[in-house]
Amino acid sequence: MQNDAKKIFLNTVGWGFVLWLVGYVLGIVFFALVPKDQIGYFVMPLGVAFTLWVLWKKIEREELMCYFGLGIIWTVMAIVLDYLFNVKLFHLTDYYKQDVYLYYVLTFILPVAFGWYRFKVKKGK
Repeated sequence: MQNDAKKIFLNTVGWGFVLWLVGYVLGIVFFALVPKDQIGYFVMPLGVAFTLWVLWKKIEREELMCYFGLGIIWTVMAIVLDYLFNVKLFHLTDYYKQDVYLYYVLTFILPVAFGWYRFKVKKGK
């Protein structure tokens, strides 16, 4: 049972943090390369690709509802970590724009949609 709990923790908190950190680092890199208001649009395709890779290769959940929970946890983590390490740390007063809201929506929808697809394909076989 402890092994299952460790796996669930790594799938949720561990990968949620890694996904957020990759986006955060990419945002810092793109800060030097693109206009400030375009950073999110450059990070997003890379973040979506990496998230799909993580979901495909690293996450194995027992039930469809687990992917729903994963989406909620990853989204809450993204919101809290963004607030602490972008808004508070860098004193960003204009952080929350369309690209950030789209990022939060995708952070929730990607695991849910992937889980739905995975279970629909499994049921079809």
